[in-house]
Amino acid sequence: MELLNGQVAIVTGGSQGIGREIGQVFAEQGATVVISDINEQGAEAAAKELRDAGFNAKSIKCDVTEAADVENLVSQTMNEFGRLDVMVNNAGITRDATMRKMTIEEFNQVIQVHLLGCWLGTKTAADYMREQGSGSIVNLSSISGKVGNIGQTNYAAAKAGIVGLTKSAAKEVGFKGVRVNAIQPGLIKTAMTAAMPADIFAAREKEIPLGRAGDPRDIANAALFLGSELSSYITGVVLEVAGGRHI
Repeated sequence: MELLNGQVAIVTGGSQGIGREIGQVFAEQGATVVISDINEQGAEAAAKELRDAGFNAKSIKCDVTEAADVENLVSQTMNEFGRLDVMVNNAGITRDATMRKMTIEEFNQVIQVHLLGCWLGTKTAADYMREQGSGSIVNLSSISGKVGNIGQTNYAAAKAGIVGLTKSAAKEVGFKGVRVNAIQPGLIKTAMTAAMPADIFAAREKEIPLGRAGDPRDIANAALFLGSELSSYITGVVLEVAGGRHI
């Protein structure tokens, strides 16, 4: 059974890492997937990979901090496919530094991409989904938004803000059949964590009750659950996918 058969999904920040894996899993489950990224070539490469494997996919360039770009992303998807069933707000960046060294520009960049980008994606998708009478919005927060991390006052603040945004939006649009939920990934094996010093990565991995770092597919499967009818009576929740770290 394909959990997203005949449905249409957008994944922002879908050219690599967790976003790319979400696109892959959604396609495997029958969805037409729109891969969106500010990196136009990367988005098209991800979409082509899906098409070459026999799935339905296309790419649309989008800067999630620009309202016009987000509106174009959603409206173009609606015009071409006639519906939008799942919106995954995944795009993000890091500009890590301690507070003493972090610049205002570095703080604002992260807030803009993560928090404003998520708000624009949620707002725009919800506008269309309300008229449709159904839809699921999945926002990517982080366990950092729950517990904080040294050198991530900007990132943790943005990711905590996504939790409040998600809960508030869920209360606003639930009566129209639109669900809004969030995922908080823990330590996941991505290009970003691969750049961590091996000893620091190993120390953090030891803190995980399940004894291992997560794989991008672990997050993609959670997104699939929240995007599909398996979670049809779930909205406004924050799903920690962290192997038990920080419980």
